[in-house]
Amino acid sequence: MFSFLLCLVILILGYFLYGKVVENTFGPDDRETPAVRINDGVDYVVLPQWKLFMIQLLNIAGLGPIFGALSGALWGPMVFLWITFGTIFAGGVHDYFSGMLSARNDGVSISEISGIYLGGAMKNVMRVFSVVLLVMVGTVFAVGPAGLLQLLCKNNGAAGLLSNKMFWLILILVYYFIATFLSIDKIIGKIYPVFGICLIIMAVGVAMGIFTKGYQIPEIWNNLSNIHPQGTPIWSFMFITVACGAISGFHATQSPLMARCLKSEKQGHMVFYGAMISEGIIALIWAAAGCSIYTGKELLELGAGGPTAVYDICSKTMGGLGIALAMLGVIACPITSGDTAFRSARLVLADWLHLDQKSWKNRLLLCIPVLGIGAVLGIGNALGKIDYNIIWRYFSWTNQTLAMIVLWAASMFLFYEKKNYWITAAPATFMTAVSITYFMLGNECLGQFLNKDGYNTALAYPVGIIAAALFLGIFLYSIKKRDVKPQYETLGN
Repeated sequence: MFSFLLCLVILILGYFLYGKVVENTFGPDDRETPAVRINDGVDYVVLPQWKLFMIQLLNIAGLGPIFGALSGALWGPMVFLWITFGTIFAGGVHDYFSGMLSARNDGVSISEISGIYLGGAMKNVMRVFSVVLLVMVGTVFAVGPAGLLQLLCKNNGAAGLLSNKMFWLILILVYYFIATFLSIDKIIGKIYPVFGICLIIMAVGVAMGIFTKGYQIPEIWNNLSNIHPQGTPIWSFMFITVACGAISGFHATQSPLMARCLKSEKQGHMVFYGAMISEGIIALIWAAAGCSIYTGKELLELGAGGPTAVYDICSKTMGGLGIALAMLGVIACPITSGDTAFRSARLVLADWLHLDQKSWKNRLLLCIPVLGIGAVLGIGNALGKIDYNIIWRYFSWTNQTLAMIVLWAASMFLFYEKKNYWITAAPATFMTAVSITYFMLGNECLGQFLNKDGYNTALAYPVGIIAAALFLGIFLYSIKKRDVKPQYETLGN
C-alpha cells in the first residue's frame, strides 16, 4: 500500500515540478490564440479554463485508464511504475506539446503538425494514420459502453431493449453523430462538466472502497518479477496495454480540439499536462483495485480489462448507489472520448481537404462517412462478426506508434526554437523501442510468424533497441543539416 501512496504523491508533485519544466521549455507567451483570432462559433470558441481542463480530461480518458490499467494489473504492482513515470516524463510531455504546437499553428490537427516539422511525406502518412486510429477509437468507445450498459441493465433485472447491446450501440452512435456535427459549445461544452463530476466520484469512490473494505494493495518491491498468469512479457506488452494511463497518441488527436479554445497559451500547463496527470491518477487507482481485489488468475478469468471486471470492482468497493455512480462514470469516460474521436476525424479530414467547417453542409459531408464506417464496425461487433479484442489490440499499437511520431515532431520544433529537445527526444526514443518491439512480438503483427515456440524475445528485443537507436541517430543527423525553421511553421508566429 505504501508504494501506491508514494506513486500517487509523485504524480501530484510531477504536475507542479516537471510540468513547470516542460512549460518553461516550450515558453508560452501573450500572443493572440486561434480561439481569439479565428473564432468561427463552431470549432474555434473561447472557453473558460476549468471547462477546457474538464473537456480535455474527458476527451483523453475513455476506457484506457480503466480497462487498460486493469489489464496492466495482471503484471502486478510493477504497473504502478509505468503509470507514474510514464505519465510524468512521457504522457504529460506528449499531451502538452501536441496541444501547444497546435495552438501555435492555428489549431491545426496533429497530422498537419507532423507535416510542419517532419515533412510532407510524414504529413500524408499521419493523415491516414490519424483517421484510421480515430475511427477505431470511436468504434471501441461505442462498443465498450454499450456492453457496460447492457450488463448493468441485465444485472438489475431489466429486459427487452434495455438488455440489448445493439439498442445501446445505436443510441450511442446517434449521439456521436449529433456531437460530431454541432459546434463544440452546444453539447460538449455543456454536458462534460456533469460527466466530469461522475468521473471524479468514480475514481474517489473506488479508491476509498479499497481502503475502507480492507483490501491490501501489494508492494512493488515484493513483486519485481513477471507475475502475469500467462507469462506475457513485461517489455513491451505492459507499455502497450496501459496506453492511455501513461502515454497515448490518441491524446494528440484530441489536444487540438482544446487548442482551438484556449484564451491564453499559459492555460496549457493545466489543460494539457494537468489533464494527463489526472488520467494517470485514475489509472493508478484502477490498477491498484485490480492488484488488491484479485489474484492475476482471478482477474484474467473475469476478463481483466472488460465490463465484468469493472462492474465487479464497483460492486465490491462501493455497492448500492456507488455502483450506479461509478458505472455512470465508467460509461461517461468512453462516450466522452468516442464523440470527440469522431469529431477529431472530421477535423483531420477538413484540414486535409481544406473544407471550411463553418458550413453545415461541409460538416455533414464529412460526418456521414466517418460515422458510417464506425457504425459498420460497431454493429459488426454487436453481431459477433468482428472481435472487439482485435480492434482494441490494433488500436493499442497504432496508439503508441502515433505517440512516438508526435514526440519526434515536438523534438524537431524544440530544435528549431534552439531549446532543450531532449525533453521530448528521450521519451520519443523510448516509445520507438516499445512500438517496434511490440510490432515484432504482437500476434496481430509479426508475432504471428515469429512466435512459433513462445515469444521470440531473443530477436524482438535487440531489433527494438536497434530501431530506437537508429531513429535517434536519424534525428541527430537531420538536425545538423537544418538550421532554418520550416516555411509553414510561420503560420502561427
